[in-house]
Amino acid sequence: MQTWNDVIRLANNPTPSPRRVDKTPAEWRQQLTAEQFHVTREHGTERAFTGEYCEAHEGGLYACVCCGTPLYDSRTKFESGTGWPSFTAPVDESAIRYHKDTSYGMTRVEVLCNVCDAHQGHVFPDGPAPSGLRLCINSASIKLVQGEGEKQPAAH
Repeated sequence: MQTWNDVIRLANNPTPSPRRVDKTPAEWRQQLTAEQFHVTREHGTERAFTGEYCEAHEGGLYACVCCGTPLYDSRTKFESGTGWPSFTAPVDESAIRYHKDTSYGMTRVEVLCNVCDAHQGHVFPDGPAPSGLRLCINSASIKLVQGEGEKQPAAH
């Protein structure tokens, strides 16, 4: 299980990706909506409490909207009250890459897909136990893949 110290170590020494997906901006624009392109390729942020997965409770894996790489498991999703989907851990340490972000006059740690470099959001050290991490992720950067991960009970 990753901790904040692991995040800082990985931001300074990223884990190489086992595979790469590279496309031109024009190819990404053809594949993505305008908002998905802005968030993932231009490092944008969707408005708080507007994302599709902010309050989603379905079981499954959340994959990168750009390349389809599984990044987060619904079992690690929690209600942070911040207005963005929040997770305590990635599905695998090599699935995401951390990058020191000094934009907007502050220092944060950016979360990126390790396969295609899609901006996901940021990670903070104020999440719940046991990891203490809050991966604050834009809904526009992920898609829920049904049939994987832990499913929630079906409503009758």
